[in-house]
Amino acid sequence: MKPWSTANQRALRQLLNAWDPVGVADSVEDEYDCMLAPLLGRLCRGAGQAEIDAYLRHELEEHFGLDPSGSHTDAVAGQVTAWWASGGPAAAAGVRG
Repeated sequence: MKPWSTANQRALRQLLNAWDPVGVADSVEDEYDCMLAPLLGRLCRGAGQAEIDAYLRHELEEHFGLDPSGSHTDAVAGQVTAWWASGGPAAAAGVRG
């Protein structure tokens, strides 16, 4: 799998847009693109669910100015790491943002 492929970026974008903690994915498709490269980098280095969860919580709080509690970052981190472990884009083919 090519970690920085367009397919991986598109699939990860779909996962983040399905989560949509800001609530704008229906009108702004690239709202979470700032997280694509950092997430792919962490996944390439072998980050697990806990590290991805910590990153998502940090971004919600520091970058987006949101309270991460109640945003289900743990569940999203689980989806992201499961997607990555199962082969990336092929696993997210049915995901729609």
